[in-house]
Amino acid sequence: MTKSIFIDGAAGTTGLEIADRLAGRAEFSLISLDDAKRKDMAAKREALNDADFVILCLPDDAAKEAVAMTTSAATRIIDASTAYRIDPDWAYGFAEYRTSQRERIASARLVSNPGCYPTGFLGLIAPLVAAGLLPADWPYTVNAVSGYSGGGKALIQRFEGDGADIGYRSYGLDLAHKHVPEMQMHAGLAHAPLFAPAVVHAFRGMIVEVPLPLSAMAGAASADALHAALTAHYAGSPVVKVYSEAAPSELLMHADQAPSDRLDLYVLSSPDGSQVRLLAMLDNLGKGASGAAVQNLNIMAGLDETAGLRL
Repeated sequence: MTKSIFIDGAAGTTGLEIADRLAGRAEFSLISLDDAKRKDMAAKREALNDADFVILCLPDDAAKEAVAMTTSAATRIIDASTAYRIDPDWAYGFAEYRTSQRERIASARLVSNPGCYPTGFLGLIAPLVAAGLLPADWPYTVNAVSGYSGGGKALIQRFEGDGADIGYRSYGLDLAHKHVPEMQMHAGLAHAPLFAPAVVHAFRGMIVEVPLPLSAMAGAASADALHAALTAHYAGSPVVKVYSEAAPSELLMHADQAPSDRLDLYVLSSPDGSQVRLLAMLDNLGKGASGAAVQNLNIMAGLDETAGLRL
């Protein structure tokens, strides 16, 4: 039976990539509003309440407004904003990061899509803290770089517009980035991680790194044990891959790299095992946004969760 979908914010980068992943799929039909009706609240309310599934690709305040307008108990919502990522009434839409999360998503009416940076961080840290292999009370540091598409149309224009000369943009310098509460809560940490994000001159892609001085971390497992635990946790996953312990010579983000909905994880150790670099590679528009939304939609609809994904 065909399910109807309304993408609110379909003209933005995330919305366009979701629609692209759904193109040609007979299981779904898209409810669309023409340009004249996009800001018509009556038309929007009707679309929100007529759809079997709503995917919100909006700023936080607009997402909250859309949720308030959706009064039909039959409409199931996936929100790609930050608005509900630490709300206990919403299922957190990262199926792989902990046991039974996929089942919670499958039965939920309300699902909050994870942030792109938190997806990399939590994919590395959450299973290891839950297993007691890394301490929950350590002051973790997160170093990360992303493609500029994650900043939306305004940042894309700054990187691509006339006279653009930005090569590297460090931000979140007030140490109050909106992703931090999400990282802390879903990893089960006692302290907020110190998050140092940056944007580089690549349209898409992301590398997230968590350095671990194992010799100074009381109760931390060895590098081999960390690698084995992540390998076991993600065994059989069609989306998340844990690479072998052999260190690559380098990890590259290409300026024009292809879209991907994978999450690739690495555990890289110093020769004596005293230091480890946990690394995650993903597409900020893929597993970090649109790909995750489509994966969650598939799970909620009882379909193959990889349908439409780029793996």
